[in-house]
Amino acid sequence: MAGTLYLCATPIGNLEDITYRVLKTLKEVDLIAAEDTRNSIKLLNHFEISTPMTSYHEYNKYDKAETLIGKLAEGQNVALITDAGTPAISDPGEVLVKMAHEAGITVTSLPGPCACITALTLSGLPTRRFAFEAFLPAEKKERKVILDSLVDETRTIILYEAPHHLLKTLKDLLAALGDRKATVCRELTKKHETVFLTSLSKAVEYYTENEPKGECVIVIEGKSFSQIESDSQEEWKKLSVDEHMKHYLEQGMDKKEAMKAVARDRGVSKQDIYKQLL
Repeated sequence: MAGTLYLCATPIGNLEDITYRVLKTLKEVDLIAAEDTRNSIKLLNHFEISTPMTSYHEYNKYDKAETLIGKLAEGQNVALITDAGTPAISDPGEVLVKMAHEAGITVTSLPGPCACITALTLSGLPTRRFAFEAFLPAEKKERKVILDSLVDETRTIILYEAPHHLLKTLKDLLAALGDRKATVCRELTKKHETVFLTSLSKAVEYYTENEPKGECVIVIEGKSFSQIESDSQEEWKKLSVDEHMKHYLEQGMDKKEAMKAVARDRGVSKQDIYKQLL
């Protein structure tokens, strides 16, 4: 019988957040695959866990995954842990999970701490719909593509950021998205946890004068549907009514259908468009 891959969520700061189930599993599995063994050994020592550990990280995630799949296929049970939080969330663990499923290995997740969800619940912003973007790309062109894709995002947006990059990221977000409500969460679950309900512009002002410290999660309000509609109407108004009509006529609409579409885009009646065309 093949073994099972256990995705074990570990604390993002406060060690008391670990679950009994995770502790039991980490003690009973044959092997623990950890993102950073130097960091994870502190956790294991704290809870007196002596299970053998191996490294599984961004730079060996494909080759090491093959090795781990082999051990699982032989019947060993393996626990996957990340530096902090839930494995496979913005984490090389997603590769191992995919490969385990493809190999017919049983995968189960032991839920627990997750920084993006913790920050979202603390943010004071809408929680029903959200878009998690993790860290923005460092490369300039790729970063711009992602920022441009977020301009009309109506869901609450969640980003991770390191303290030494926080100010630059806030400035980039302000330039791309305009001023929005935002919450900056720092050092979640730790002694110096802070939850800063603000706006992007005020956050830029604050962190220009105050050096950020600790790992950060930025939560930003999505664009309202009414604002998207208003922006769309403004874009169409840059065209003449004739140009706007031509746009739809070239798509194969008849004149009556095109007039309706133009009126809808501009937020006016069909009669108004008819009069302007005359």
